[in-house]
Amino acid sequence: MSATKRHLMQWGTGRPATAGSREPRHGAATVVLEDPGHLAAVLASGLAGPESVVFVPGHPGTEADTGPDSGPAVIGYEGSFSEPGGEGSIGSDFYLQVQSYGVSAYMSVVGPTLLRVADDNDFEAFLDDADRARHDGVFADFLTHPVMQLADLPALGAGPAGDGPLLRLHIAADGSLSTSPAGRRLGTLGDSPDVLAENWQRLNEGVAQACSVALGLVLPEDGRSAALAARPWLGRYLAAVEGLRDLRARGLDRLRVSGFGGRMAPALEAVPGADLGGDVPLLLWNEDASFLYGADASSGSGRRLFQLERKAAQAAEALLVLGSRPAAAEFADEEHLAAVDRFFTGVGLPLAGAAPVPAGR
Repeated sequence: MSATKRHLMQWGTGRPATAGSREPRHGAATVVLEDPGHLAAVLASGLAGPESVVFVPGHPGTEADTGPDSGPAVIGYEGSFSEPGGEGSIGSDFYLQVQSYGVSAYMSVVGPTLLRVADDNDFEAFLDDADRARHDGVFADFLTHPVMQLADLPALGAGPAGDGPLLRLHIAADGSLSTSPAGRRLGTLGDSPDVLAENWQRLNEGVAQACSVALGLVLPEDGRSAALAARPWLGRYLAAVEGLRDLRARGLDRLRVSGFGGRMAPALEAVPGADLGGDVPLLLWNEDASFLYGADASSGSGRRLFQLERKAAQAAEALLVLGSRPAAAEFADEEHLAAVDRFFTGVGLPLAGAAPVPAGR
């Protein structure tokens, strides 16, 4: 994916496009305007700096490299990247459909698609799919399709890391500013980046479940926060969706995810798991193969994939679930535990160390 398309998906999802991506020194990394008449004010107020990418409807700008000496890249687009049911395009070779989450199960996949939670019904559909995956191990087929991306991940349980007005900005037709088209207002055209950052921080202070901004216009905060608090595993669910999507793009299908509807080793199913966090590596398997999939800042994609033979996979699962080699020794061979633990610690993906969570969570 080109830098321009990565910026666009970063803006839509609310997550940095690659692990270790840094925020620009000045302005937001990605800005999407709904009115081309606002471009001059955006540039004058410092909302877009030399390393920013700015998407402007109908603008003649074309894809360009960004850097400290080049100024912001201004990219023209047609249509809309914001409205569910719409479609945005850049030139003649990239189209992005925008769909509401609730209708996506009934729509055909024709190309890159951004799934938006646009109201309470969409949010309930998202939660129902997550609950089904957690309890039955069945993930919504449309959600794990390689061309699908879920919008506003930080507000759906993925955590706040990287989100905020220094990562992305949406400037509505009326000049109001937020991180997302569905987001609470952070300011008005002409406000400085510092003002927006302060307002974003203030709106998230004391909030039980980040992020309170990105979906603030379409979901009541009390309901959103309560739903996420009741599902502390949502970050891991979203990581599992990403993993299944990635592996599906590699031609690997019919995969199960440990901790969702069961375990590779049935004896571990009754054990309170230590692997609830979204940043803990995932074990995936089918009848033919087993894989470990985890975050890694040294990888350009932010994720690394390892194929494991069966006994090594069982040892990895025991370490993930129990959180330590001594506890895992009851469920896996010590020799395999030691080898797997040593290897993955050495490559920066430690499997042990998490504390078990209370039963029932």
